[in-house]
Amino acid sequence: MAHGFSGGVHPVEMKVIEDHAIEVMPFPKRVYIPFSQHIGKPAKPLVQVGDEVKIGTKIGEADGFISASVHASISGKVVKIDIFPHSILGSSLGCLIESTNGEEWEQGVKEKYDYGNLSSQELIDLIREAGIVGLGGATFPTHVKLSPPENKPIDTLIINGCECEPMLTADHRLMLEYPIGIIEGARLFQKIVGAKTLVFAVEDNKKDAAAVLLQEGVSVQTLKTKYPQGAEKQLIKAVVNRKVPRGGLPMDVGCLVHNVGTCYAAFQAVQFRKPLIDRIVTVAGDGIKSAKNLLVKIGTPTIDIVNYCGGYTSSPKAIIFGGPMMGIAQCTENVPVTKGTSGIIVREHVTVEKEGPCVRCAACVDACPMGLMPTDIYKYVSNKKYDSAKEYGVLDCIECGCCAYVCPARIPLVHYLKFGKNEVWRRSKK
Repeated sequence: MAHGFSGGVHPVEMKVIEDHAIEVMPFPKRVYIPFSQHIGKPAKPLVQVGDEVKIGTKIGEADGFISASVHASISGKVVKIDIFPHSILGSSLGCLIESTNGEEWEQGVKEKYDYGNLSSQELIDLIREAGIVGLGGATFPTHVKLSPPENKPIDTLIINGCECEPMLTADHRLMLEYPIGIIEGARLFQKIVGAKTLVFAVEDNKKDAAAVLLQEGVSVQTLKTKYPQGAEKQLIKAVVNRKVPRGGLPMDVGCLVHNVGTCYAAFQAVQFRKPLIDRIVTVAGDGIKSAKNLLVKIGTPTIDIVNYCGGYTSSPKAIIFGGPMMGIAQCTENVPVTKGTSGIIVREHVTVEKEGPCVRCAACVDACPMGLMPTDIYKYVSNKKYDSAKEYGVLDCIECGCCAYVCPARIPLVHYLKFGKNEVWRRSKK
């Protein structure tokens, strides 16, 4: 029985390309691969200008426990190591590789391996070596998530196939087209953490994907289509009716949540030793001529993807990485796809609405899935009362955007809360 979480909204879904099969985008002529594509410490560069690399060559080594390796996604030559545009950080250290037009793979990658007798630790090492991170958007290094402390046993593994963001259909297509790989990856995770229960969570607007997974013999829970159903804490509440404590993690209630894309990437890492060098991205919006679900090489510049999709309809007003609710607007069309890029939304029309005064209607309070009072936190942040903002739970904000979505005064609440969080963190570091 589904339990549901409080709050949330139901934006117009606009999933117009859910019936578009995944297309494989041709190899780009050049890739900009950032050394930071994950939560934690950036990878340590292993290459120098002039080095020849193949597809799957490790070019950056995980630097510390919470870090992830990065690999070349094309074969070619390292022509520059410099600061390049980054979709989340603005700019960061990266590696520019120019293609030599060959499709040479690193030795040992893409061969088929038998992994049935590998221990949990050996599986974790392979996943770490492949640079796998959470592909739902959070980009937390997967090997770290699969290594909970001994005093936090995991009994339930939830595989997230909700994809609750409007417009995005990459996970939906992945479930329809590669269900066996996803399930194999999920079973690897189940073996590693020793979870008794494995359940796939899918929103009820993807009944075809739920049916495909059921056909393969796994347990599927179909959940009400509501945003942000795919957020970890909300998903755990909806699937097993457990509440993750404030400031806590899923493992505090015996749960672990992984995205379907992460499962598939881990399966490929273990079966074929394939590092995370590509991902499925939904390219959509009124500013693009031909919307697609694309398998794209990590590091591909946005403009190459736009051109492959027929170009812009007219001069774009915004390019957003992610979905329309939580996505981040970009300042250049040269920003590359990273491991966390689930969507590229190109907008031809953007209305900038004037911010009005708060009318104390409490719509944001009703919509907040974390049970916060965004209107009060916003007042504290705008008056620089960061201690009060912290007391009112600003750090628990998951930046889902529900509050701003329902605000009749059009206050960009999520921006205020995001700023407030950063200020609280900055001051605590001091």
